[in-house]
Amino acid sequence: MTAASARHFSIAVLPGDGIGTEVMPPALEVVELVASMTGFTVSWTEYPWSCAYYHEHGVMMPADGIAQLEQHDAILLGAVGDPSLPDHLSLWGLLIPIRRAFQQYINLRPALLLPGVVSPLRDTERGIDILVVRENSEGEYSEVGGRVFPGTPDELAVQEAIFSRKGTERAIEFAVELARSRSGRVVSATKSNGIIHSMTFWDEVFHDVMQRHPDIEGRLMHVDALAARFVSHPHDLDVVVGSNLFGDILTDIGAVIVGSMGMAPSANLNPAGEHPSMFEPVHGSAPDIAGQGIANPIGQIWSAAMMLDHLGESTAHDVIMQAIHHVLGETAVRTPDLGGTSSTSEVTAAVMSAIRAAGAST
Repeated sequence: MTAASARHFSIAVLPGDGIGTEVMPPALEVVELVASMTGFTVSWTEYPWSCAYYHEHGVMMPADGIAQLEQHDAILLGAVGDPSLPDHLSLWGLLIPIRRAFQQYINLRPALLLPGVVSPLRDTERGIDILVVRENSEGEYSEVGGRVFPGTPDELAVQEAIFSRKGTERAIEFAVELARSRSGRVVSATKSNGIIHSMTFWDEVFHDVMQRHPDIEGRLMHVDALAARFVSHPHDLDVVVGSNLFGDILTDIGAVIVGSMGMAPSANLNPAGEHPSMFEPVHGSAPDIAGQGIANPIGQIWSAAMMLDHLGESTAHDVIMQAIHHVLGETAVRTPDLGGTSSTSEVTAAVMSAIRAAGAST
């Protein structure tokens, strides 16, 4: 990774597939605008690695792909996936190798109900502001396992979940530090009543970590009850930490209860900064609406804002988020996933206008 100097950042851009190629340009425009306003510069290097690339080359990225990405300060990812290619090929051919090579062991996903957005939940007067910390490098998403006797009545599939003390502990510690800067409360997703080895281990590590942080209130909840809690009492939740699989599922629930998958951002973090971190919306490539110009760009823009915050440009992050709040809370500009009729370009233009207006007023 290159060291950012004079507040210049080199960013790798992977637009991906489907609507990824449509929402990426708005995010780059927004970043360039706030960069010019707040005093830093950005250079973009685009990589065409996608399902289309796979069909042409037989791989999701070239053999030296990781080495190419290593030269950048961060990675901004669009959405990867296409019905023409099984999901496991795109996931294991691109996203997971990047996350693991760069030790992006934290996946951070906010579920924040923004002003002017209608949640499918009935009771949102107390707001929704949940931050989910997902262990991102091991757990249930392991390559250990296999199949025997394929194509016969005796066919057998074995999938092993891998939980290390190091991996579990660092995810929980990260959640604890976030809780300290927020409400002082953290909930850990478990299923130790049914998953006897890995989840009891997770619970033990959680207990050990909490013993070191008596100022933080820690609570274990079975993941099924916690999923229900996301729907029935989301206002009671603040920081939630979970394994790779549990965190993945809970964050999709979180995205839906705050209005739309189209707005959900995420960060794949290497907290130590030894390797580039990667930022991506969680909405997927959405082939059903690709090419129609109606994809919600806010998830990609918000992911770019999280990237800037990670890079130390907190003012730029705040400017972008204030603009998003303004557009959603004060105007009728919104894409169809939020019940509106605006296009991707119209939402982008509204966000850009709000950023310019904020700059003019300071």
